[in-house]
Amino acid sequence: MAIPFAKYHGLGNDFILIDNRHSPEPSLTPAQAIEWCDRHFGIGADGVIFALPGQIDSDYTMRIFNSDGSEPEMCGNGIRCLAQFLSTLEGKQGNVQVLSYRIQTLAGVIIPQIHPQGQVTVDMGTPRLLAAEIPTTLVAADQKVTDQPLQVADQIWQVTCVSMGNPHCIVFVDDVAAIPLEILGPEFEHHPVFPQRTNMEFIQVVGLDLLKMRVWERGAGVTLACGTGACAAVVAAVLTGRCDRRATVELPGGSLEIEWSLADQHVYMTGPAQLVFTGER
Repeated sequence: MAIPFAKYHGLGNDFILIDNRHSPEPSLTPAQAIEWCDRHFGIGADGVIFALPGQIDSDYTMRIFNSDGSEPEMCGNGIRCLAQFLSTLEGKQGNVQVLSYRIQTLAGVIIPQIHPQGQVTVDMGTPRLLAAEIPTTLVAADQKVTDQPLQVADQIWQVTCVSMGNPHCIVFVDDVAAIPLEILGPEFEHHPVFPQRTNMEFIQVVGLDLLKMRVWERGAGVTLACGTGACAAVVAAVLTGRCDRRATVELPGGSLEIEWSLADQHVYMTGPAQLVFTGER
């Protein structure tokens, strides 16, 4: 039986969206998600996102299977795509009012807002900074991981770790273009100090309000953008005195606007999400 889907991308970070509102369980298995995400023999995507029924305090529930079949806690670009997908399912695409959804994820309830011009702002909640929350064994469980030395590939790197509901390891470098991401990314992702693996971001500080970023995503590899990674990057840059609380993060697929609010300590991400095509498989 064919399953309808929609293909979306957020700055080139692409996803297959499935209307799963009829069941609390995803309609694909992780193994099937791997097949669907294959860029040569499947549809091709960084992951499959399921729009499931909401729970007590949410409108909908979001589940994700990465292209390797693993399940992350959350995805920043993905939740923007999901918000646009839901507005289409509800017949509210192009609404002149701001649309807001409460979406349950494995990282808690996340609230995206779709603006009339098509941009989506997501309240990503508060960053988690203690080692036990990330998680990492790099320092004591009740300590922050800020500019800590970590040996990877016969080199000592100064790393800062942040959880945005999923783990991120950030390294500041002089030139992100010079980093051999395909080599270093897996080494960081699978380093023993990260018991649940980690996303890896290399950041070049251009100015107090501008960062350049390249990312290796846990379970997906090199991607053109990572929303939670951009949020973690700004938090790490603020913690280490490298940028202001509001900054633009330039990624290979485009730019995101990130603000770590001083008022409520929440991180807000604003960026696009675009439909590519629809079909069934």
